[in-house]
Formats: sequence, C-alpha cells, structure tokens
Amino acid sequence: MYILLWIVFGAFVGWIASIISNDNGRMGLLANIVVGLIGSVIGGGIASLFNLATFTTFSLWGFCFAVLGAVVLLWIISLFRVNRRR
Repeated sequence: MYILLWIVFGAFVGWIASIISNDNGRMGLLANIVVGLIGSVIGGGIASLFNLATFTTFSLWGFCFAVLGAVVLLWIISLFRVNRRR
C-alpha cells in the first residue's frame, strides 16, 4: 500500500516540479514519477543538511522540500542536456 502512495506522491511532485522548471511538455508519467522520487531524496538531504527536519511521514514541509529537490534535479539535468536542433 505504501509503495502505491509513494508512486502517486512522486508523480505529483515530479509534475509540479516540471511545471515550475518549464519541462512539462517533455516529461511523461514515468519521468515525473522518477524525478519526484529522486527529488524527494534530494529534498530530504537538503532539509537535513540545514538541520531543518527529518521527514518520516507525509507533511506539507516534506512536500515542499520534495518539490525543491525535484526542481534542483531538473536543473542539474538541464545543465547536461545537449541543445538539439529541431
């Protein structure tokens, strides 16, 4: 049951982060899930780096840091993305 909840949470976080970083047109559902889940780990690392909190349950602050981590991840990916001509 928790795995399904994490997948839905990751999809929502990845979708919000892709809207913030203007990558929504390029990303599908699977990419949103992966970015959301990895972004959650990055956001938790950012929060613990500044001793703000450690998150073990779903909360508003956990959601905010997960979106922040996903935006950071998308920013890092965009640095390595090769500009392609259309």
